[in-house]
Amino acid sequence: MTKIAYETGLDKNPANYQALTPLNFLQRSAAVYPKKIAWVHGQERVNYRKFEERCRRLSSALARKGIVAGDTVAVMAPNVPALLEAHYGVPMVGAVLNALNVRLDSAAIAFILEHGEAKLLISDREYSHIISEALAVMDDPPPVIDIDDVMYQGNGELLGDLDYEAFLAEGDPSYETLGPSDEWDAITLNYTSGTTGNPKGVVYHHRGAYLNALGNILAWQMPQSPTYLWTLPMFHCNGWCFPWTIVALAGTHVCLRNVEAGGILRMIRDNHVTHFCGAPIILNMLIDASAEEFVGIDHDIKVMTAASPPPPPVLASIEQRGFEVTHAYGLTECYGPGVVCAWHEEWNVKSTLERSRLKARQGVMYPSLDGLMIAKPEDLKPCPADGETMGEVMMRGNIVMKGYLKNQTATDAAFKGGWFRTGDLGVMHPDGYIELKDRSKDIIISGGENVSSIEVETVLYDHPSIGAAAVVARPDKKWGETPCAFVELKTESEAVTEGDIIAFCRRNLAHFKAPKTVVFGSLPKTSTGKIQKYLLREAAQEL
Repeated sequence: MTKIAYETGLDKNPANYQALTPLNFLQRSAAVYPKKIAWVHGQERVNYRKFEERCRRLSSALARKGIVAGDTVAVMAPNVPALLEAHYGVPMVGAVLNALNVRLDSAAIAFILEHGEAKLLISDREYSHIISEALAVMDDPPPVIDIDDVMYQGNGELLGDLDYEAFLAEGDPSYETLGPSDEWDAITLNYTSGTTGNPKGVVYHHRGAYLNALGNILAWQMPQSPTYLWTLPMFHCNGWCFPWTIVALAGTHVCLRNVEAGGILRMIRDNHVTHFCGAPIILNMLIDASAEEFVGIDHDIKVMTAASPPPPPVLASIEQRGFEVTHAYGLTECYGPGVVCAWHEEWNVKSTLERSRLKARQGVMYPSLDGLMIAKPEDLKPCPADGETMGEVMMRGNIVMKGYLKNQTATDAAFKGGWFRTGDLGVMHPDGYIELKDRSKDIIISGGENVSSIEVETVLYDHPSIGAAAVVARPDKKWGETPCAFVELKTESEAVTEGDIIAFCRRNLAHFKAPKTVVFGSLPKTSTGKIQKYLLREAAQEL
């Protein structure tokens, strides 16, 4: 058989093939922009030369501690420099970073540390009570390195023999790092929320992290050297890959321990922040801030929001505050955002409300995603692009996870048919943009009719007194299920009753879609700002 010419004498070699890894972004930025500020934390500022040295020290210290390729290193910390540095120093020694959700209880932390087989835990003093409880129930707890952050003024113990800075001091600033032997090698481990049963461990690879870091740049049209504020938790999908994105652009990371409106606006003003990310709850927080807190902010600020679809009124209000919003969509299983509402200039002439409705759609594929469709889950047949026919959101490509750690059954189910099944339900519009309608578990079936909780929530957000809303199913003897609305009123809003809210919804929805029950009070939220609907579903069962 004759060999194809393009397959002869053209083999891979070190000169023409290297494993893709975001670790190279740091090496380049430190070489090209050594004096640029890499991160800001309080009064401390570290340039790229020093940043790279600190990451090499961390990698070296981990190696001296016995950490080898394939080991898991866990970090329990807010958005502080140590967690940012771990995104480089841990994989530089070939190990896998497991950034822990700081909102989890000790039982969940213990499960994750054991399931992920953490060989070392780096933990901020603020969480010592949770960590000590978790370690106490483990058969073989990992050793602890403490983060004794000068910006933390609260209580907390030091659990290990060394703090983070002393640990770094043991490392070599010129340490020859390993990096991946293969771009398919695992780089991080992220656990899902675990609202039902134990959380699942989502494994990312170097290739996916590299590609989605660059995908962020292209999808958001980011310039060189942005100043990025860490309002999004770095533990959430590795901060949507932005620890690597910002370094690729030689940008500045502005660290933030506590996320509240005053602190965000102060950081934006004092550091001339250009970009930040967050769930819609962050947007609501800024909308409710006083005019005085915005004084001195007169530059352009770009926001990327994701999680639950932001209601059009929220988008309109935040843009009136001077923030340019980009709406993205993704999951832990796809490295954070993989879909973006790509904007068209001709939409600028539309009304504020219409622009907001367009922007509230999830959109089209990231440049780093290879396939996106709305399809029937039973046969993978694509749904017509009519904006009405509902199906499951399916994805495929290099920014989809390797799979779930030690859970072949769940991995096989997620990838059945050669597509990643998100569990989200949506429609595709004639222009090819997708729009979420609900999670499969959140669809309310009332009298045989499907009711989208997102559709009802969007109407609720139009009410001038409602600051946050969530709709779940409540059991009903006659209808099977009816919509139950949990609403959080704005501060200093006019008094409203259950009847007022129901009447408002009936004026704007088909009557069968309107809530039959309204519950007032604070809504339970995750650390990333997502409303914990599973708790509300449980509450609705008891009404």
